[in-house]
Amino acid sequence: MSVSYFVRYEGTAEDRDAFIGYYRERHVAILSRFPEIRRIVLHTPIEWHDPFFVKPDRFELIAQMIFDTEEDLDKALHSEARAAAREDFVYFPRFEGLVYHQAAMSDEVFSA
Repeated sequence: MSVSYFVRYEGTAEDRDAFIGYYRERHVAILSRFPEIRRIVLHTPIEWHDPFFVKPDRFELIAQMIFDTEEDLDKALHSEARAAAREDFVYFPRFEGLVYHQAAMSDEVFSA
């Protein structure tokens, strides 16, 4: 098991490539300084077609930060790197929407 911290950007970026590029090139460099962080995974939407009716999400980006324990996550959230990440938000390319933060216990229950 591990602990994941998700930041989900729901809405639209004025320039999607610039938004994702900034996040990948600049913001991840700050996030990678979080103490005890193990991995960072960026999830970006793709075109898909489900034969069943489902309600698609409107996210532009989901960032997943992975830690070994809740204590490690807590240490990261109270770090100078976290403060720097929050300060960097004002430099993001224009984004209209909501930003959600969620911590979750991650329990991999299947792997092929």
